[in-house]
Amino acid sequence: MDVEEFTDAVRAETKTELSRLGSSKSLYADTEGEMDEGPVLTAVADNLHHATATFETWADEASGSAADLFADLADTTGEQYETVASEHGDHDAGEAPAVVEALQGLETTPERVGGAVGWALVVENKIGQAVGFFVGQASPQTASTFREVRGGVEDAIDLGAETLPAVCDGDDDWDLAQGAAVTAIDAAYEEYFETLEALGVNPKPVC
Repeated sequence: MDVEEFTDAVRAETKTELSRLGSSKSLYADTEGEMDEGPVLTAVADNLHHATATFETWADEASGSAADLFADLADTTGEQYETVASEHGDHDAGEAPAVVEALQGLETTPERVGGAVGWALVVENKIGQAVGFFVGQASPQTASTFREVRGGVEDAIDLGAETLPAVCDGDDDWDLAQGAAVTAIDAAYEEYFETLEALGVNPKPVC
């Protein structure tokens, strides 16, 4: 497996999940039905805050290319968190979202690199909805801020995938990485599904 095959395989295996995580219902779930600026900012800030802490821990425990990747991710998400938190005004971090909790359970380096790609694929979709929300709220400056954040997350997908050849020693490691990416996406989807059901909303699109 190579870099392109990896990302293609992850996207193909989680096509439905990523599609729904990029829908307006996903933002509704993240805010538990409170579709206002404050809850939207809080949801994104919480994710970035806990992801930063996770990547920092991984950077300390890794070496070589993986350590460099995790340090870069921690720096980027840390800066993104500060940007979003400043938009919020007074952010007090809540619980980690399921996608970050899934990362925290990963142990091997291939799994952690693959998990980081899965996290970024989830967040890329969610940030897209945040951009649309602030456009709809006639808040162009905040929408622009979130476009920049999304750009950084899109870069993280490529950086993570491009690190895999350096940390994967054979097909088994590639399989571990792919499994971890899918696990992270599945965790986000399960949280989305269960939250919407609890709110009395049908998680599946109505055809």
